[in-house]
Amino acid sequence: MNAQEAELLYPLGDALPAAGATLELAPGVKWIRMGLPFALDHINLWLLRDEIGGQRGWTVVDCCVSRDEARAQWEQIFSGELEDLPILRVIVTHMHPDHIGLAHWLCERWKAPLWISATDYNTASLSIRGSTGFGGENSAGFFASHGLANPEHLAQIRGRSNYYPGLVPAVPASFHRMMDGQVIRIGGRDWACISGYGHAPEHIALSCAELKVLISGDMVLPRISTNISVYDVEPESDPLALFLQSIDKFGALHADTLVLPSHGKPFRGLHTRIAQLHAHHRERLAEVMQACAASPCSGADILPVMFKRPLDLHQTTFAMGEAVAHLHALWFEGRLRRQLGQDGVYRFDPA
Repeated sequence: MNAQEAELLYPLGDALPAAGATLELAPGVKWIRMGLPFALDHINLWLLRDEIGGQRGWTVVDCCVSRDEARAQWEQIFSGELEDLPILRVIVTHMHPDHIGLAHWLCERWKAPLWISATDYNTASLSIRGSTGFGGENSAGFFASHGLANPEHLAQIRGRSNYYPGLVPAVPASFHRMMDGQVIRIGGRDWACISGYGHAPEHIALSCAELKVLISGDMVLPRISTNISVYDVEPESDPLALFLQSIDKFGALHADTLVLPSHGKPFRGLHTRIAQLHAHHRERLAEVMQACAASPCSGADILPVMFKRPLDLHQTTFAMGEAVAHLHALWFEGRLRRQLGQDGVYRFDPA
């Protein structure tokens, strides 16, 4: 546990749900943990006891990627954890593959509706037709314009045109829209929708004041900072500013809120964690500013400044997006200027 983590409280200690099983965290709130085939090797999913139209059952929050191992774990959940009750609704916090990958399968199996923001539903619907922002020729060109020059890496990125549909083969044909400020009645309790930007197009977290529980999705994680990236489909965006504005919304919640993150363990210390995330990005921005003051930097030049460990290709694509996001934050603030070199690479230096 690092020094920042020591400032947070993990009420369950090191306890984790067994594969295909759950842990109850609050009345009617169960925790599921499933494996992922990435360096970030797990995702947390949630079962909420529910009743809709007089029918008792469960609402699922997030789904895991589409893979046989995840489906097998869900089958164990169905047989051992649902108390012979059906799944009534599938909520997806945002459109990234580990969250929406099996939504179509769950919705079809249980004849349950999908609830998601309209922005993320439509982005997912576009992405299953090709890896928008996740790979292919446009992504490779975007990364090259920010200094990624490794021919092998660029070739692999070009070859990832099926990355998203490989993990999300389909999305349900219809959805129920979730929006900021909306209140959803789940199991006799009110859950408020809180929109977030910078990580996904329109991420929706869920807060239950009665239980003092926040399903934070990827917006607030205990060990790591959520990936905030610039993508080829929105090449001049400022996602870091959007993210930092978004997490401040959670400051209005009770200080003792139990945070249920998509990665890591449930924790208390929400206000502390928000402050830590702001401090983390201030430090990264200062490092980026210092590097650009020493000599004009591309996104690729910033990788060793922000990431001190070796990165595989999957991590490199996320890291490139995040490096550009920090450069863009300083550029939009007017602290850096951006220039396109004769080599077709964008570099940033003090304005």
